[in-house]
Amino acid sequence: MSSERGKDFAEGSSSSPTDHHHQQQNQQSSSSATPSRYESQKRRDWNTFGQYLKNQRPPVPLSQCNCNHVLDFLRYLDQFGKTKVHLQGCMFFGQPEPPAPCTCPLRQAWGSLDALIGRLRAAYEENGGSPETNPFASGAIRVYLREVRECQAKARGIPYKKKKKKTNQSKGNDESSSTIQFS
Repeated sequence: MSSERGKDFAEGSSSSPTDHHHQQQNQQSSSSATPSRYESQKRRDWNTFGQYLKNQRPPVPLSQCNCNHVLDFLRYLDQFGKTKVHLQGCMFFGQPEPPAPCTCPLRQAWGSLDALIGRLRAAYEENGGSPETNPFASGAIRVYLREVRECQAKARGIPYKKKKKKTNQSKGNDESSSTIQFS
C-alpha cells in the first residue's frame, strides 16, 4: 500500500457530530442509487484493510485474519494521525492547549479509531464473515481502544468520564431513596 493511500484513509476516518447526523439521514434514504457517505467510507475502509493484509509478508488471507492483525493495522495508521499526544516527560503533558510546539508524536485520534472499528466490524459480517469469528469485535480490540482513549485524554489533560446511565425517576419519591430532593 502506498503511503498516500494510507494517508487518504487515515484522514477520511474522522467525523464530527454533524457527520454522524448526516450518516443517520443517509442510511435512512439508502434506497437511492448512490451509497451514503457512511457506506462509501465503510467500503473504502474495508478495501484498505484488505490491501494492508495483502501487503504483509507473507500476505494474510482474510479467512486467517485475527485481532493481532487488526491491532497491527491500527498501530500502522498512527503514522498518518493528526492528534498530538504528549509523552509523559513533555513539559506540555496534561495541558489541553499547549502554548508552544513540541516534538511529541502525532497519532490517530481515539474517536477516529473507534469509528473505523465500527465500520470494519460491520463490513466483515456484510462480506460473509461470521459474528463469532469477527476479529474487529474481539475483546483485545476493545481493551486497545480503551487504553488509547485514556492515554490521549491524560496526555491532553482532558479527563474522560464515563456517562452514567439515567435511572428511573419514579424512584425519587420512595422513602428508601438516599438522594436529597429540592422542592
